[in-house]
Amino acid sequence: MTTTTLPTPARSALARILTVARLHFVNKGQIIVVPWLIMSFIFAVTLIIGWILRSSLSAADLAEAGSGMQYSGAIGYFLVYMLVIAVMAISQTFPFAQSYSATRRDFYLGTIVAFTTLSLAYSTAVTVLGWLEDLTNGWGLGVVLFSPGYLSSNLLERFYVAFVLFLFFFMMGIAVASVYVRWRVNGMLIFFASLAVVILGLVALATVTGSWGAVGAWFVAMGFLGVVSWTLVPTVLAAIVGYLLLRGATPRN
Repeated sequence: MTTTTLPTPARSALARILTVARLHFVNKGQIIVVPWLIMSFIFAVTLIIGWILRSSLSAADLAEAGSGMQYSGAIGYFLVYMLVIAVMAISQTFPFAQSYSATRRDFYLGTIVAFTTLSLAYSTAVTVLGWLEDLTNGWGLGVVLFSPGYLSSNLLERFYVAFVLFLFFFMMGIAVASVYVRWRVNGMLIFFASLAVVILGLVALATVTGSWGAVGAWFVAMGFLGVVSWTLVPTVLAAIVGYLLLRGATPRN
């Protein structure tokens, strides 16, 4: 008597990509809990500062201090941590995914789906918190964290800005992590050294040619929304570079 083993139907490309995307959400502490703990700490410090100022300053001094706080960049720490998340996620999950025969293409597309989803979720949360901050006049203390003065009062515009910035830091993290996965520590040293040389070269060029005025004028002409929109260019380039690097990477635990 013989038995016939039916072949296991191959999963679709979409199913494989979504499997990789879900893989990034296994460690919820790393991608969800820790970022919000950081944000909660910054929020608590901001509230304490607001309470101290309200308790110790006169009305005139408080108004002046409140004007300065309109341009708080504290939420930038939250954004930068997205880059850290991307670096850790790629370096930790790439070898694991490869051991389960996930192709580099499926892994990369799944990673893009996961980070885009996180960008949408975080952008929504920040936009809602900014709206509540405006509604409560800075949580009753006149503080500013989620709705700094350089943002529009339009909620859709705020969401767009947050989404673009979250996506920028995630894609930059992917590119950095891909360098590490491909060439390890030596690659990282060369990468950051090259980045420093490029930045210093651009600063030197602007200084020697006396172009700082033109640079400043460009930023003023673009406005905050325009400058943020321009970050889509390095975001796309980082995503492309990350994929090209991972194509030739050898997974190592």
